[in-house]
Amino acid sequence: MVLNNALAQSHKYVEKAVKPGDIVIDATAGKGRDTLFLAKLVGGKGCVYAFDIQKKSIELTSELLQSKGLANTTLLNESHDRMHEFVKPGVSCVMFNLGYLPGTDHSVQTKGATTVSAVKKAMHLLKKNGIITLVIYQGGDTGFEERDSVIEFCNSIDQKLFAVMKTSFINQKNNPPILICIEKL
Repeated sequence: MVLNNALAQSHKYVEKAVKPGDIVIDATAGKGRDTLFLAKLVGGKGCVYAFDIQKKSIELTSELLQSKGLANTTLLNESHDRMHEFVKPGVSCVMFNLGYLPGTDHSVQTKGATTVSAVKKAMHLLKKNGIITLVIYQGGDTGFEERDSVIEFCNSIDQKLFAVMKTSFINQKNNPPILICIEKL
């Protein structure tokens, strides 16, 4: 298939924005796959800050990175809404995968209010041409509320300061993920 899903599309955009030596953020570490992806992109001179409120996510991410011999990552058992307390401006990328950690309690998931707040903070941390990717896993147990909150906020972003794009499959059933990319101009 030529058309990629939301996560694969996000990786393509991130690959264009991130260079070796950059500082990047994985706002939702989950099982560590995006953290690993980012760590490989920035290389040994770069740094990845990975956030997750679930201790289990931080443990899984740490195990994955150790198994690959990567040490250029700072793992934080904190909300993505606090990223500005740990990271200075000049970030080239912030990745979000919204929803819940697969295989765990679905009641522990990202929420619209904290995600919108985190996106605002991420926008202030970005350098020129830096990007934010949001893969929104929508549905009954992951919440349409978060999707609606994030899209409503993104619709209000000043087009003179940021380019914002939304992509989704329109003919797929079961609420396929949505990709939103925000680029600082």
